[in-house]
Amino acid sequence: MTIQELQPSGIWKNFYSLTQIPRPSKKEAKVIAFMKQWGEDHGLETMVDDCGNVIMRKPATPGMENRKGVILQAHLDMVPQKNDGNPHDFENDPIETHIEDGWVKANGTTLGADDGLGAAAAMAVLEATDVEHGPIEALFTIDEETGMTGANLLKPGVLQGDILLNMDSETEGELYVGCAGGIDNIGTWTPTYEAVPAGMVAYKLFVKGLKGGHSGMDINLGRANANKVLNTMMLMAAEKYGLRMACIDGGSLRNAIPREAMAIVVVPEAKKAEFEAYAKEYEEIVKEEFEGIEPEAAVLCEPVEMPKQVIDLTTQDNLFCAIARYPNGVIAMSNDFEGTTETSSKARSCAPR
Repeated sequence: MTIQELQPSGIWKNFYSLTQIPRPSKKEAKVIAFMKQWGEDHGLETMVDDCGNVIMRKPATPGMENRKGVILQAHLDMVPQKNDGNPHDFENDPIETHIEDGWVKANGTTLGADDGLGAAAAMAVLEATDVEHGPIEALFTIDEETGMTGANLLKPGVLQGDILLNMDSETEGELYVGCAGGIDNIGTWTPTYEAVPAGMVAYKLFVKGLKGGHSGMDINLGRANANKVLNTMMLMAAEKYGLRMACIDGGSLRNAIPREAMAIVVVPEAKKAEFEAYAKEYEEIVKEEFEGIEPEAAVLCEPVEMPKQVIDLTTQDNLFCAIARYPNGVIAMSNDFEGTTETSSKARSCAPR
């Protein structure tokens, strides 16, 4: 079975269409053009505003013109994350989907159900011929995942409806009244690069196999943060084995829990055996700490070619300490709504520049 065969067909066929259109955040030109054409093909009043939001209007069913107008709002962009080694190009390739154990999943990438399903549901209502309704508007915004650009730049007075339903909920069958906010803290270091000390051997450290997830709905599940795992490992290895770092890359998106992180490091050749044993031991520590939560967690330590340089010790220590000791996960739960996260934090990404 393919997702086009799922029910209700109106939603799933539209969601499938969206999976075929590349739409990473800030790269929504193709899906904007697709939605504009889709609205026009369905005889709907369709417009694209100055920042790229797509707005469609469907007249009321005869006799229901005096009902309050309803606005169905969803966002067009998706979180573009993929597993290491996956050649998928989010700017050009369609999302490959399959059904596994009753769930719709993507092959090695994010699925884009956030908020493709919300957009597909709005599209299903717009094209339905068997639903009586008052005036309907659909607002498809851009760049929700990385800045709320579409919502922030929507001009006053454009929308005509009375009630707005945001089609971006996280739990089936529940209606939310309210919203969440977020603050980004950006730490910047300017490293000095130095020649690799003599008598070193080089390794690639790679944290992989973590579940990741949305930092809003999944932060309370206790999942591991790849940036935290990797930098904690290097912080301890720098103290014990004289580790020096050449480069690091982990995490990418403000609203995603980092699931992979990588670094190139060097250690004294005299400490080679001890360091390799430490890496294996550290992997077991991570698996034990996240037992039952991260069954596929892996910390790999592989020999690589010697890098040309390493960053200075001061910058290295500042980076390791900042990420390893940064609060991650739930900070406070709501006193008003049982089981609801009130405040949380995560180390989003790290990469010297």
